[in-house]
Amino acid sequence: MSETIELAHKLKSEGEKFAEFFGSLTDEQWNREVYTEGSVWTIRNILSHLMTSERAFIKLFENIRQGGPGASEDFVIDRYNASQQEKTGDLSPKELLEQYQSMRAKMIAWVSGISDSDLEKTGRHPGLGVTTLRDMVKMVYIHNQAHYRDLRRVLKD
Repeated sequence: MSETIELAHKLKSEGEKFAEFFGSLTDEQWNREVYTEGSVWTIRNILSHLMTSERAFIKLFENIRQGGPGASEDFVIDRYNASQQEKTGDLSPKELLEQYQSMRAKMIAWVSGISDSDLEKTGRHPGLGVTTLRDMVKMVYIHNQAHYRDLRRVLKD
Protein backbone atom coordinates (compact mmCIF):
# COMPACT_ATOMS: atom_id res chain seq x y z
CA MET A 1 0.00 0.00 0.00
CA SER A 2 1.32 3.44 -0.83
CA GLU A 3 2.28 5.85 1.91
CA THR A 4 -0.34 8.38 0.82
CA ILE A 5 -3.08 5.75 1.09
CA GLU A 6 -1.83 4.75 4.54
CA LEU A 7 -1.89 8.39 5.66
CA ALA A 8 -5.38 8.84 4.20
CA HIS A 9 -6.63 5.77 6.09
CA LYS A 10 -5.16 7.10 9.32
CA LEU A 11 -6.85 10.48 8.77
CA LYS A 12 -10.15 8.75 7.97
CA SER A 13 -10.04 6.62 11.11
CA GLU A 14 -9.15 9.59 13.28
CA GLY A 15 -11.84 11.76 11.67
CA GLU A 16 -14.48 9.13 12.38
CA LYS A 17 -13.35 8.89 16.01
CA PHE A 18 -13.51 12.67 16.36
CA ALA A 19 -16.95 12.89 14.75
CA GLU A 20 -18.25 10.28 17.17
CA PHE A 21 -16.67 12.07 20.13
CA PHE A 22 -18.00 15.51 19.23
CA GLY A 23 -21.38 14.08 18.23
CA SER A 24 -21.84 12.59 21.71
CA LEU A 25 -21.33 15.83 23.65
CA THR A 26 -24.12 17.42 25.66
CA ASP A 27 -25.04 21.10 25.34
CA GLU A 28 -23.31 21.78 28.66
CA GLN A 29 -20.10 20.06 27.59
CA TRP A 30 -19.70 22.24 24.49
CA ASN A 31 -19.11 25.22 26.79
CA ARG A 32 -16.50 23.57 29.01
CA GLU A 33 -13.32 25.58 29.13
CA VAL A 34 -10.27 23.74 27.82
CA TYR A 35 -7.64 26.47 27.60
CA THR A 36 -7.71 29.48 29.90
CA GLU A 37 -4.37 31.18 29.28
CA GLY A 38 -4.83 34.17 27.00
CA SER A 39 -8.08 33.71 25.11
CA VAL A 40 -10.38 31.19 26.76
CA TRP A 41 -11.22 28.29 24.44
CA THR A 42 -14.14 25.98 25.07
CA ILE A 43 -14.69 22.57 23.50
CA ARG A 44 -16.74 24.36 20.85
CA ASN A 45 -13.76 26.64 20.11
CA ILE A 46 -11.51 23.60 19.74
CA LEU A 47 -13.80 22.07 17.12
CA SER A 48 -13.90 25.39 15.28
CA HIS A 49 -10.09 25.47 15.40
CA LEU A 50 -9.76 21.93 14.08
CA MET A 51 -12.15 22.64 11.20
CA THR A 52 -10.56 25.95 10.17
CA SER A 53 -7.05 24.51 10.51
CA GLU A 54 -7.98 21.62 8.26
CA ARG A 55 -9.38 24.00 5.65
CA ALA A 56 -6.23 26.14 5.74
CA PHE A 57 -3.91 23.13 5.61
CA ILE A 58 -5.54 21.80 2.45
CA LYS A 59 -4.81 25.12 0.71
CA LEU A 60 -1.29 25.30 2.17
CA PHE A 61 -0.44 21.74 1.18
CA GLU A 62 -1.70 22.19 -2.36
CA ASN A 63 0.33 25.39 -2.67
CA ILE A 64 3.45 23.44 -1.73
CA ARG A 65 2.58 20.50 -3.97
CA GLN A 66 2.31 22.94 -6.88
CA GLY A 67 5.79 24.29 -6.11
CA GLY A 68 4.78 27.26 -3.96
CA PRO A 69 6.61 28.36 -0.83
CA GLY A 70 3.89 27.52 1.70
CA ALA A 71 3.12 29.89 4.58
CA SER A 72 4.61 33.36 4.45
CA GLU A 73 7.43 34.29 6.81
CA ASP A 74 5.22 36.84 8.57
CA PHE A 75 2.31 34.45 9.21
CA VAL A 76 1.23 34.63 12.88
CA ILE A 77 -0.64 31.55 14.09
CA ASP A 78 -2.31 33.22 17.08
CA ARG A 79 -3.64 36.07 14.94
CA TYR A 80 -4.95 33.59 12.35
CA ASN A 81 -6.62 31.43 15.01
CA ALA A 82 -8.29 34.47 16.60
CA SER A 83 -9.63 35.65 13.24
CA GLN A 84 -11.03 32.20 12.49
CA GLN A 85 -12.75 32.04 15.88
CA GLU A 86 -14.45 35.34 15.05
CA LYS A 87 -15.53 34.07 11.63
CA THR A 88 -17.09 30.90 13.04
CA GLY A 89 -18.57 32.41 16.20
CA ASP A 90 -22.16 32.22 14.97
CA LEU A 91 -22.03 28.56 13.94
CA SER A 92 -23.69 25.96 16.15
CA PRO A 93 -21.73 22.94 17.34
CA LYS A 94 -23.72 20.81 14.87
CA GLU A 95 -22.77 23.11 11.99
CA LEU A 96 -19.13 23.08 13.08
CA LEU A 97 -19.14 19.30 13.24
CA GLU A 98 -20.64 19.06 9.75
CA GLN A 99 -18.00 21.45 8.42
CA TYR A 100 -15.23 19.55 10.22
CA GLN A 101 -16.40 16.30 8.64
CA SER A 102 -16.54 17.96 5.23
CA MET A 103 -13.03 19.39 5.60
CA ARG A 104 -11.67 16.06 6.82
CA ALA A 105 -13.24 14.32 3.80
CA LYS A 106 -11.54 16.89 1.55
CA MET A 107 -8.21 16.33 3.35
CA ILE A 108 -8.54 12.57 2.90
CA ALA A 109 -9.36 13.01 -0.79
CA TRP A 110 -6.43 15.39 -1.24
CA VAL A 111 -3.95 13.04 0.46
CA SER A 112 -5.34 10.07 -1.50
CA GLY A 113 -4.90 11.99 -4.74
CA ILE A 114 -1.23 12.86 -4.42
CA SER A 115 1.74 10.64 -5.18
CA ASP A 116 4.20 9.32 -2.65
CA SER A 117 6.85 11.48 -4.34
CA ASP A 118 4.72 14.57 -3.58
CA LEU A 119 5.30 13.85 0.09
CA GLU A 120 8.95 14.78 -0.42
CA LYS A 121 8.14 18.33 -1.57
CA THR A 122 9.05 21.02 0.92
CA GLY A 123 7.60 24.33 1.95
CA ARG A 124 7.02 26.45 5.00
CA HIS A 125 4.53 25.26 7.61
CA PRO A 126 3.48 27.95 10.14
CA GLY A 127 4.48 25.82 13.12
CA LEU A 128 7.08 23.42 11.77
CA GLY A 129 9.04 25.78 9.55
CA VAL A 130 10.39 24.44 6.27
CA THR A 131 9.67 20.74 6.06
CA THR A 132 8.19 18.05 3.82
CA LEU A 133 4.55 17.55 2.96
CA ARG A 134 4.91 14.15 4.66
CA ASP A 135 5.69 15.83 7.99
CA MET A 136 2.90 18.35 7.48
CA VAL A 137 0.27 15.69 6.80
CA LYS A 138 1.45 13.76 9.85
CA MET A 139 1.23 16.98 11.87
CA VAL A 140 -2.50 17.21 11.07
CA TYR A 141 -2.95 13.94 12.91
CA ILE A 142 -0.60 14.87 15.78
CA HIS A 143 -2.20 18.33 16.16
CA ASN A 144 -5.67 16.84 16.46
CA GLN A 145 -4.51 14.15 18.89
CA ALA A 146 -2.96 16.78 21.17
CA HIS A 147 -6.25 18.68 21.35
CA TYR A 148 -8.19 15.44 21.80
CA ARG A 149 -6.08 14.55 24.88
CA ASP A 150 -6.83 17.98 26.35
CA LEU A 151 -10.55 17.57 25.64
CA ARG A 152 -10.65 14.15 27.32
CA ARG A 153 -8.80 15.53 30.34
CA VAL A 154 -11.29 18.39 30.76
CA LEU A 155 -14.26 16.05 30.50
CA LYS A 156 -12.85 13.79 33.23
CA ASP A 157 -12.67 16.67 35.73
